[in-house]
Amino acid sequence: MEFIHDHIGHDLDILFVGFNPSIRSGETGHHYANPNNRFWSILFEAGITPRKYAPTEDFKLLELKYGLTNIVSRPTVGAADITKEEYHKGRVELKDKIQFFQPKIACFVGKGVYQEYRGVRQLKWGRQNPSMVEGTIDFVAPSSSGLVRMKKPEILSIYKDLNSLKDSLVGQKIN
Repeated sequence: MEFIHDHIGHDLDILFVGFNPSIRSGETGHHYANPNNRFWSILFEAGITPRKYAPTEDFKLLELKYGLTNIVSRPTVGAADITKEEYHKGRVELKDKIQFFQPKIACFVGKGVYQEYRGVRQLKWGRQNPSMVEGTIDFVAPSSSGLVRMKKPEILSIYKDLNSLKDSLVGQKIN
């Protein structure tokens, strides 16, 4: 099974960071391809995208100044299948990507992703202070997995906060 390619570039408003691709994503070559994953509907319903995109259109997010990457690129059944070594390597690579591409916001899709990246256990939803990379805001949003027990309105509220933060930053330099 192939690793999923990043959709990333310079001048991004938001870089979405997931744990790692699902098996379905590995089979299709597209991010958030599992039909039980709510990523695409959450982005639309929170006002982040103008319509609900299909996983096969993941590359089109670049047109909206959004990117996609993962802390680990190997597809697995679940995050529990990721090794400590993969997390360590992924943490270093992710920080390098963020430093190189300098997105305005790095949105971690799930607390666990940020916990692995930052090495912290206690955190809140939303903007994290300080950020790991100067010039990029770290933002933690709920996982879009269908396994998440949060109610959808609560999830959407956090993603709407992300959208508001993005709107407030457009045209500004981040310190």
